[in-house]
Amino acid sequence: MSYRKALLIRCLLVVLLCLPAGLAPAAAKGWKAGAAAVRITPEGPVWLAGYGRRDRPSQGVAQHLYAKALAIEDAHGQRSVLVAVDMLGFTRDLAQRVARRARDDYQLPRDALLLNSSHTHAGPVIGRMFATGYLNMRQRDWDAVDDYTRVLEDKIVQVIGKAIANLSPANLDFGRTRAGFAVNRRIKTPTGYRGAFHNWEGPVDHDVPVLRVTGPGGKIRGIVFGYACHNTAIRPDVMKFHGGWSGTAQHELETRYPGAVALFLAGCGGDINPYPFGSQELAEIHGRALAGMVRIALGRPLRPLSGPLRVRYEEFPIRFQKPKSREEFERISRQDHPYRRIHAKKMLAILDRDGELPKTYPYPLQVWSFGPELTLIAMGGEVVVDYVLRLNRELDAEKIWVAGFSNDVLGYIPSARILAEGGAEAETETIYYDLPAPFAPSIEETIVAKVHQWIAQTQ
Repeated sequence: MSYRKALLIRCLLVVLLCLPAGLAPAAAKGWKAGAAAVRITPEGPVWLAGYGRRDRPSQGVAQHLYAKALAIEDAHGQRSVLVAVDMLGFTRDLAQRVARRARDDYQLPRDALLLNSSHTHAGPVIGRMFATGYLNMRQRDWDAVDDYTRVLEDKIVQVIGKAIANLSPANLDFGRTRAGFAVNRRIKTPTGYRGAFHNWEGPVDHDVPVLRVTGPGGKIRGIVFGYACHNTAIRPDVMKFHGGWSGTAQHELETRYPGAVALFLAGCGGDINPYPFGSQELAEIHGRALAGMVRIALGRPLRPLSGPLRVRYEEFPIRFQKPKSREEFERISRQDHPYRRIHAKKMLAILDRDGELPKTYPYPLQVWSFGPELTLIAMGGEVVVDYVLRLNRELDAEKIWVAGFSNDVLGYIPSARILAEGGAEAETETIYYDLPAPFAPSIEETIVAKVHQWIAQTQ
């Protein structure tokens, strides 16, 4: 190599290294993207979701709630829309209605629509999710929930359309950072495993995946980030709407990057709590800390996504354990424990109607491949951390992003380990989701095998 050619290459490398993060030239990938947001805070009092101990509807707004959408289209015209909503979770019914309308109004197939919820415990009750846990609700309260759920459905469909209408040329880049406030909450006690504690030695996932969407000039238009932790820093005595720490993080990022839409994707944090927790102030401290870590990632060189976009969504059966007998449910229906009594009566009603209880549940799983650099795996339910840790071991951890709380928050999704240990995520919480029995130990292998199969097919 001549001296002149070597000097030219060296100068070019210096120029590239000195470019500010986010301005380094990326290969043209043919992406289009469009983002949109709509406020979904209820206009009046609606019962707050997530805690059974509340005894009255909401009393004002501490932080507004939003539904946000990011539409993505690759060079071949494959279009998908990611929706992130500040609420406890999508019910199966709500997700199906939104998906049907997105198909009819925007020709968006079900594979190409991903619905994720932040799992804030200071958002409104949706449909009949967790209904057994809300002992103090009256018919007028449920009427308000039904009215709001219809409004919410309309707004989610609208924001999908707005994001699609905003599609324009874009660059997509991916990276990671970390945040440290998530702590495993399962503690072994003389009476078994219990939640809502802090197990400093327990498994946890501090990873913060970050997807950056920029325009051709480098301006940030969209930020998608995730974290595996329950959105429960705000305790039951707070009676105002609030997006929790994820809502604060989104607000901080949108303030820092004017014009950008920030979307949060809840991760596999079914058995993970924030530490410390117990107040709105702590939720906002965690949210600002998370936003700060995302900003660090955005300031570093990120990995361009090359495409193409390949998507898949399917529901497949996961099995329940053998349920209690009719006689056992009849006995429980006469007990003093209010939640178990209500659940038993619901199971008896199903037996009267159908003659048997469901043996399986249609589990929603979604896989989006953005090319060889990134595969997004979206799992339904309150997925425990074991799933993301296992998939990170078995796949390329740098190239996957695992989200929970997607498409249908049907209940806790325990691992084989947690089912063997027992406790809230394994069994006791199933009654609040009106499930007939805990899930069978085969659940983990069933889901993980399907993930491997689909990733192989979408590469």
